[in-house]
Amino acid sequence: MNSFANEDVMWERLKDIQMEAENARMRGPRLGPASLRLARLLAQRVWLVAGLAARRAPRRHRAAGRLKDLA
Repeated sequence: MNSFANEDVMWERLKDIQMEAENARMRGPRLGPASLRLARLLAQRVWLVAGLAARRAPRRHRAAGRLKDLA
């Protein structure tokens, strides 16, 4: 096996990534349907996590438990 094969593949991938970035830069900041769908999904997940955090019962402090035990 060619020991440089992995490096050659990685180099080609790097060039592909650079070309994709350059093409995206030339197209400009457009929001396509996929981007909007992704933003909506992210917003739904954030809303769900925020809602779950808000519904959680408040934590009891250790000091409150000790005072109860002493009484």
